Amino acid sequence: MIASELKPIDEVLGFLEGEEKVFVVACDGCSAGCEVSDPERTSAMVAELEKNGKSVTGTARVEMTCNQGLVALMLMQQMAGVREADGILVMSCGVGVQTVAAAVEKPAHPATNSIYVGGGAGLWRSEPRCAECGNCMLDYTGGICPYTACSKSLLYGSCGGPNEGKCEVDPEVECGWMRIYERLARLGRADRLKEMPPLRNHRNMLSAGERRRTSVWALELVPREVLEEEARSSAAT
Repeated sequence: MIASELKPIDEVLGFLEGEEKVFVVACDGCSAGCEVSDPERTSAMVAELEKNGKSVTGTARVEMTCNQGLVALMLMQQMAGVREADGILVMSCGVGVQTVAAAVEKPAHPATNSIYVGGGAGLWRSEPRCAECGNCMLDYTGGICPYTACSKSLLYGSCGGPNEGKCEVDPEVECGWMRIYERLARLGRADRLKEMPPLRNHRNMLSAGERRRTSVWALELVPREVLEEEARSSAAT
């Protein structure tokens, strides 16, 4: 499971600056379990976007946005809304943002931050990976994570070793930063590379104590009575 939390709306609107029409993709998997992309939060996000002058061309709920096949299938079913949109807002972990970005030639913007919860980084068996940085900046890198796409995890550009777009560590692998540049160039957003803020703040790599005592961190760390109370509260609503 990859835990996530919603970004401040001002940051989301900053990503969407200059884009009047937005398509929203929401994950029904981990992010919905964290209550950041469930139907209620998705409706609230749509309302907030419209309140701020955005036109929402459609929404798609995907059972697991980390599954590229499911993402492609759901977007194909709503291709009219996708084509009309200037960009796509993705309410999921960093893997989902990358999966959506790989599926369509539209800017894909993160609506959430993937939270570090200890142990291994959030992985999926296909290519996109999430390092749980705690402040997702995929908007600046074309929906491709440099930390996981680059063999050396370089955050501000390629090393001196790429040869014809291939990684010097493994010549059968594309250079992650070449992929980032080429995608941004295709989208007419290459200037984003000049605007990048610090991409990783290691202070975000340690979750707060209150989060480590919730079921998002690890079920075995939560007293049974707390889980039972959470279940009762959910049933009551």
